[in-house]
Amino acid sequence: MTKILVVEDEKIIGEMISMYLTDENFTVRRVESGREAMDSLLRFDPDVVLLDLMLPDVDGIEVCRLMRQRSDRPILMISMNTKVNERVRALNAGADDYLCKPFSMQELKARIGAALRRYKPAAAANETAAALEARQSGLELDPQKRLVLVEGRPVETTFSEFELMRLLFEHPGRVFTRDELISMLRGVDSYVNDRAIDVHITNLRKKIESNPKEPQYIKTVWGVGYKLVLD
Repeated sequence: MTKILVVEDEKIIGEMISMYLTDENFTVRRVESGREAMDSLLRFDPDVVLLDLMLPDVDGIEVCRLMRQRSDRPILMISMNTKVNERVRALNAGADDYLCKPFSMQELKARIGAALRRYKPAAAANETAAALEARQSGLELDPQKRLVLVEGRPVETTFSEFELMRLLFEHPGRVFTRDELISMLRGVDSYVNDRAIDVHITNLRKKIESNPKEPQYIKTVWGVGYKLVLD
């Protein structure tokens, strides 16, 4: 079943959307804050995110940016703000669509369907290419079983280590700053900081690298952060 994360702090609207989507056979989780949204992105792993522009703790645009760093799943921004500049801000932050309140539930369902149709072919192609590249490198990741495998051998990781590995794995070659990695992990680790990121990287290298002092996979980009290399 398709999983929908509804990020909406207005109780009546949030419950109305959740009830409708549940009746339409979606699996729904509703949260009311940006912090809960980032946590649910990791733990619930939704197929689509409905994200309210105005949240009590973090601006919805910023939440959208953070989610886009972590996931390529469709994000539909919902808001009472009909101004063109707000729509542009949302789309530039990584949103796939922008729906103005009030909207009909039928239109919402249609927008979700359209977003999924656009996403699935591209995702399948990317996953196939990434899986081939990973197998050739000797490093694989199984998100369903939450396993990292080196030459077919499963490696035990902590929750934070796996999420960090998954982010790097989904974007091989991309350099992530420590701040980006901290933002991604804050949903599951309230005390994460620069030092914690370095510790996680050190521990991962000990588990996946044949020589942690000369890493093959997780490379340090001095003065910037880290990247995953799959050669």
